[in-house]
Amino acid sequence: MPDAPINEDSPLHQASCIALAVYARAIGEFAWRAQDQSAKHDPSSQSSAAECTVTALQQLRDSLPFKQHQSAAPFSSWWQLSESDSFVCVAQGGSDSVLEHLISEAFALAAGVTQLPPENATQAVSHLTTLFEQIGNSSDTAHYHYPSTALSAASIFPQRANSTPASYATLWQDFVEAVTKIPNSHQHSLPLWLDHFDSCWQVYAQAIPSRFSSDTSLYDHSRLAAAFAVALWHNRQADKGQNEQARDKASEFLLIQGDFFGIQPFIFAQGAETTKHAARLLRGRSQYVSLITECAALKLLESLNLPSSSQIINAAGKFLILAANTEQSRHSIARVQAIFNDWFLQHCYGESGLGLATVTAGKRQFIKETGQFPGLLQQLFEALAISKVQRLNLCTNEAPNAVLPDYVQQIQSHGGVVCPITGKGAASSAITTASSASEGLNVSPLAHDQIEIGRRIGGKAERLAITRSKLRGTQLEVSLFGYHMRFISDEESSGQFSHEAQHGNLRRLFDFSLASDTHQVSWNGYARRAINGYVATLSAADLTSPRYDDLAPPEQPGQEGDIKEFSHIARDDRQLTSNATKPYRGTVGLGVLKGDVDNLGWLFQHGLQHPSLATMTALSRQVNAFFSLYLPALCAEKYPNTYTVFAGGDDFFLIGPWHSLILLAAELRQSFREYTANNEKITFSAGIAMCKPTTPIPQLARLGESALMEAKAYHHGDRIKNALRLLSQTIHWDDYHQVDQAAQVLIELADSAQLSTGYFYQLLELIDLAEQQDRPESGLWRSRLSYRTIRHLSTLNSSQQDRDALYQKLVQTIGADGIAKLKSAYRIPVSMYLYRHRD
Repeated sequence: MPDAPINEDSPLHQASCIALAVYARAIGEFAWRAQDQSAKHDPSSQSSAAECTVTALQQLRDSLPFKQHQSAAPFSSWWQLSESDSFVCVAQGGSDSVLEHLISEAFALAAGVTQLPPENATQAVSHLTTLFEQIGNSSDTAHYHYPSTALSAASIFPQRANSTPASYATLWQDFVEAVTKIPNSHQHSLPLWLDHFDSCWQVYAQAIPSRFSSDTSLYDHSRLAAAFAVALWHNRQADKGQNEQARDKASEFLLIQGDFFGIQPFIFAQGAETTKHAARLLRGRSQYVSLITECAALKLLESLNLPSSSQIINAAGKFLILAANTEQSRHSIARVQAIFNDWFLQHCYGESGLGLATVTAGKRQFIKETGQFPGLLQQLFEALAISKVQRLNLCTNEAPNAVLPDYVQQIQSHGGVVCPITGKGAASSAITTASSASEGLNVSPLAHDQIEIGRRIGGKAERLAITRSKLRGTQLEVSLFGYHMRFISDEESSGQFSHEAQHGNLRRLFDFSLASDTHQVSWNGYARRAINGYVATLSAADLTSPRYDDLAPPEQPGQEGDIKEFSHIARDDRQLTSNATKPYRGTVGLGVLKGDVDNLGWLFQHGLQHPSLATMTALSRQVNAFFSLYLPALCAEKYPNTYTVFAGGDDFFLIGPWHSLILLAAELRQSFREYTANNEKITFSAGIAMCKPTTPIPQLARLGESALMEAKAYHHGDRIKNALRLLSQTIHWDDYHQVDQAAQVLIELADSAQLSTGYFYQLLELIDLAEQQDRPESGLWRSRLSYRTIRHLSTLNSSQQDRDALYQKLVQTIGADGIAKLKSAYRIPVSMYLYRHRD
């Protein structure tokens, strides 16, 4: 792949033109919806969607890449309204050109029908309804819809349906203004510009219903249509000069799924120095997984001459690409898989990898009425499962050598030192920027980049440039499949890369900045990628707080804006006291929270009555948005001491102060209920473990995974999963409110009754006794509670009347409402009190 510009005759440029024409037609529908409300009272004064397309393109003309490209191939021209195969005529529809038929067919396939109804035969709905409400529900009545606003962490939540029609006029004006923020210089590279535009389009069209389906957004429909259109065009190009009947109509398309396997060994690899750099390492490694997936998808897209719109799913180390099933495509996939295998063998020694699974499909399998899509989806899941056991081509005659021949020599050539971060590979790169404590530490290039990413992610870097040739300045040492990466600030990204874009070196420029609150619109002029997660950083107040005074000098807070170390986070929930010698009380402890959506495979395969590729891609995007968009914004707004290991797809792994993490988990569960339209069939389970801040990274992973597995094993009557594992107890989420209330009441009682720490330890013994119902003495817990309560109250300097009142309250609250009602779950309130009030 040359480092020259992608010229206007290249297949990738032409495929990008096809995708842009699909988006242009959808833009016309957006503009049609945004017509003045007054015109809606007089239908005769309204323009059609086709007429609105031309008007909209004229309004956006200066912001679109027309003027930078003389050729509009495969269209005859960009703007000639008199030519039926010009870009603008094909975009508005109604012409009789080959490209017009191709794009119309793509829109139909994306809608899951054989042919779209005429424009005047469809009654456009006002609001986008939610797919979550339909899962496991046979009713066609929609009780929820999405607000007609730009994408933000708050706007992704559905609202109770009402009869008020949506107004898209303001949203349209905001969209027109937003497109102008895409750098003009990036118009020279149409694939690069189109990637920016797709993110902008998502922000403003994700809540607009398609004219052909009330539960599929205009964004999801048009993006999938763009992928179909490019695949149809590639098939047509491959068929030129051949008999049209030669192509197998049952296998015209390829669905290509990529999956990063071995994520756990990659993120939680351990060497002698790992714990010292745990905070940066975990963040850096997690983001590195996202970078690998992004570059892998980019490598495959460029090898197949596909724009970014052909990547129809992108979440949590996985991607799905729709392509034409041609001989060239199959050869490209095999070649790219070999490149992936070589990279992972060289840098990860076979412990991790990225596999590609392919499934062929015909048009009929995407049509809803045939009912064939669920079978296609099952094939895709099975193909991916097979690819995981065929990793690195180990099951072929070309399997790599089981022993890496140069491994020992590489280590010996660098002083015989093994990387102290990963525990593998030669320590050939010096850390010079991570911290003063690590100056001069030699590590492997991969570990160097992981630490550098961890440092950058908590600093001023908000953009990532991906290039084919190295740039000047600091960048990551290891290239990913031939791509080089450089983190940059907002100021650096503005204008600095014009030359690289114009000459084809800049392949992608991502914005991964995090929202400061849940209402910030997710658009800054560049393609958005959820390769970031919220991390706790030191504030000005932290630098002078006595909260960290007990730490040794190397662990004392450094500079404002630095990522908090785990030793800091473990102290952030301690409570201030009036004791000058011991100003804080409470356990120094980290909380590890891991969770994921229950039965997600079933939800995708069987949850909807009429599943389609459009609904699958939309559901995937929406599930991912909750964890990758809402969760970081929630942390920034309300839980600033939280550290994201990963959050995206359908799962999350967070580290934070143990008590704050419990509150975050509860709020996240409640928000997830609201996000999924209160559908009781969609749940998530979570596990929280407590540990010391010096706990080794692999142990953190095991503790979190073990807690989650305990939660998912919950089964009591008809209650399965949908549970929380906390403080060695597993409770159903529906019972959490009672436990939380019991904890609040217990705190108030402890204060009013001056309950001692010893009293609470005795309560734990009584809970154990109450649980042992097969023993005769089990029932004695009530009398023992009474005795210990009377004995404690006798030490108080208060009247007998006050002691009698307290006695009745304690026995009722702790006995009847606590141990008797909540049983073993009452350990949670008691243990929480002890952990929060320890000296």
